[in-house]
Amino acid sequence: MSAVREVTYALLGRTLGHSWSPQIHAALGSVPYDLVELEPDEVVPFVREGSWRGLNVTIPYKRLAAEAADVRTERVEALGVSNTLVHLPDGRILADNTDVLGFEAMVSSFARRALGREAREAFGGKAALVLGTGGAAQAVTFALRESVGCDVMSVSRTGDVNYQNLVERGRDAVLVVNTTPVGMYPTCPASPLPDGTLERLPHLAAVLDVVYNPTRTGICQQAERLGVPAESGLSMLVWQALFASELFQGKALDHALVDQILGTILRQTTNVVFIGMPGAGKTTAGRALARLTHRPFIDLDDAFSVETDLTPAEYITSRGEQAFRVSETEVLKGYAARSGLVIACGGGVVTRAENYAPLHQNGTIVFLDRPLDQLSSRGRPLSQQKGIEQLAQERMGLYRSWADLIVSCTGSPTSDAAFIRDKLGL
Repeated sequence: MSAVREVTYALLGRTLGHSWSPQIHAALGSVPYDLVELEPDEVVPFVREGSWRGLNVTIPYKRLAAEAADVRTERVEALGVSNTLVHLPDGRILADNTDVLGFEAMVSSFARRALGREAREAFGGKAALVLGTGGAAQAVTFALRESVGCDVMSVSRTGDVNYQNLVERGRDAVLVVNTTPVGMYPTCPASPLPDGTLERLPHLAAVLDVVYNPTRTGICQQAERLGVPAESGLSMLVWQALFASELFQGKALDHALVDQILGTILRQTTNVVFIGMPGAGKTTAGRALARLTHRPFIDLDDAFSVETDLTPAEYITSRGEQAFRVSETEVLKGYAARSGLVIACGGGVVTRAENYAPLHQNGTIVFLDRPLDQLSSRGRPLSQQKGIEQLAQERMGLYRSWADLIVSCTGSPTSDAAFIRDKLGL
């Protein structure tokens, strides 16, 4: 067993990888905040004997955390799992579950913002489907029943309500909450529900997902396409951290901090994705924006060349446009799943509808609209074969429908980049 570490505040887990918790807790004032990775046999000795003031606990140790504590809140007693441990002044260890509080705050703020009603008014006394049966599902179910007053149905692979009979058994559901890891980075934007499922729930009013990376998960995008309000789990992450930090520090915190932290994380992690006609300046404007915002820059045409040993023009000439589009999508998916990038797409990326969801999941899509008479077809086989006017006729409507921001290119790449930076608040 490794030596017991001395920490003040920390996240305890087995394999933590990248976590936003240190950044969030720095903004909340619970610092220093460390990441502690332990093997199962090290957890209880660390909790019982270690020098620490407050711990957040993630899978797979939430049940161990509850068992190792001296005092348990009603939530922990009911659920048998804890994600927050605090050393009390008398030396005892308190176990709480701020995932419950975090989801309660998430669903409350979502209902007010997206539906214009309190959560109990919107969902109370009505059916809700909770996908999954793990620790997150337990916290969500507890919150929905105790705080919101929902009639909750748990959906699992083999349970009484399962993915085969979900539509029949859950026909009256007004709310669907995903608590499974399906669709979490890097296997995104997958969804636990096949396309076509949500539209068969006639009373569906909202979809929530506890997964927070990517920003727009697969199930949230399915809801979005139906015009159903949806939100992924970033706000739950920040809310539960705030409630944990209040316990750590023994004082109330300003709840306005949540929106501030959310805004900072989203500005840092959202990709900026450039689309537009071949020769519109996506690469030069993208490089300029990357320099201005200190972000990595990815030209998908260059990335394609690295991965296939052929330029897009060579690939199209030798193997045809359709084969190129299939390979382009595979390259695109890998980069679009990441965060905090500036990405310049090839001009024809919009011709494959399946490219939208990966780009949209973490991205703000910017259409660079340059006058056609300023575009060159040199080195661009499709522009030469079809002509710029025909390509524009085929693609212009798609560019506009995909875009979150349309920029008319009238200045230099640097001035266009500065405009985009200021417009997006980067």
